[in-house]
Amino acid sequence: MKISRISIDSLIELVTGGGTVKTGVDIYNKKGILLLEKDVLIKSINPLLLVKNSGVFQIPVAMDSNGGLWDRDGRPLPMEKEEEKAVGQTIKREINDEIDTKLQKIAVLKKEATYTHEKAKKNYRKVLKEIQKTGGEFDVELVQNTVDEIFEFVVRSDNAFAYLAKEIISFDNYLYNHSINVCAIGTAILKMFNDSFSGIINKYLATYPDSYIGKKDNVVSFVEFLPEDLKNLSLGYFLHDVGKVLIPPEILNKKGPLTPEEFEIVKGHSFDKGVAILKKNNLDNTYIRNITEYHHGPLFIGEGRCYPNNRLPIEIPLYVKICKLADIYDAMTSKRCYKDAMNPTGVVKNIFNEYADKDHMLQFILHSFVKSVGIYPPGSIIFMATGQMAYVVESQGPIVIPFTDKNGKTLAKKSYPVDLGDEEQQKHGFCVDRRKPLKTPIEVYDLLPEYLKAYVGKD
Repeated sequence: MKISRISIDSLIELVTGGGTVKTGVDIYNKKGILLLEKDVLIKSINPLLLVKNSGVFQIPVAMDSNGGLWDRDGRPLPMEKEEEKAVGQTIKREINDEIDTKLQKIAVLKKEATYTHEKAKKNYRKVLKEIQKTGGEFDVELVQNTVDEIFEFVVRSDNAFAYLAKEIISFDNYLYNHSINVCAIGTAILKMFNDSFSGIINKYLATYPDSYIGKKDNVVSFVEFLPEDLKNLSLGYFLHDVGKVLIPPEILNKKGPLTPEEFEIVKGHSFDKGVAILKKNNLDNTYIRNITEYHHGPLFIGEGRCYPNNRLPIEIPLYVKICKLADIYDAMTSKRCYKDAMNPTGVVKNIFNEYADKDHMLQFILHSFVKSVGIYPPGSIIFMATGQMAYVVESQGPIVIPFTDKNGKTLAKKSYPVDLGDEEQQKHGFCVDRRKPLKTPIEVYDLLPEYLKAYVGKD
């Protein structure tokens, strides 16, 4: 029987990355207690950690007895001469390839997002100047083309909007940035809602008996919003605050609290000035008007500081409610002349607590909001319960790359991306330590390994 001995740490690293192990021989500790059965395919690190904690640091793998090692795609790993070295090199190569692939994708998205964002901001600045000069008229085609680019960018890649919604570091450009961000965030939420809600309705329709609807066909029967609807809604999200350009800047950018009279003037940006601008440009689309007029409307009975107050929450369209959540999120996470930006994690939590359990549809929208925005945006730095710091590459999970040890020292080699949403990983401390705040890559730049610095940059 040909037996190769592999270090337990190499096997733990392999399984953490999605690989599998089968020893082909029974593994016992020094007291003769069976730790691993020879025919069990190991997919979790738990049994390997048990073996390591029992003082066994080398694992025999019998190739002649159906033992072996496989990568995350099921391909067998080499087990010939210098097995330990060969396995280690293969694992290291796959880790590096996996990390590089994810980071290269991020780098491409960031580059494209920067270009799209700057172009949109330039165009929106031009539009607002036209409105101020003419009293309301602007180049509608320019706006439509701008929104089309944002829309295509957001729907093409999951969580792409996180790279488009730039951090606000100057309140002077707030209106430009805010309009772009709400368009990007709102479109992402809308797409999530549309796909999820339409799917649920179709599953429900499929339960009707044949006698009621005739012969069943395996076809999609319902779609809440068609592609053209989605683009019009994105346009509405982009223009939701257009009326603010006609609000006196000394009121709009006031550092202190607004007086009741000043607040009344600000409120008019939606149902008064915003709607008037749409009419002046012959934008009579119902979607766009509703968004502009009611994006500060009430989402539940008794909600305060909402306007106008001529509609009940149930009369506020679903797509307008989505705009309101995107508007609140971006406003709270942006730096303003009178406040600093809030931590995105805290903002998501605040919004959820405010609007949860009010009604079924609002709850559905709220879940689409949380799933789209993500509690941990890509590019964030989080602390894990292990004490390590990690770079977020995907908000869903989130999936992170640990880059320090528990003492805060930068790791000498790359770590495999870890899914913190995996229950097995969580049992061993691979979960977010919510007692510690998120940080930006710039705040911990000196601790980042070179391969992360290359992708983060210092914008």
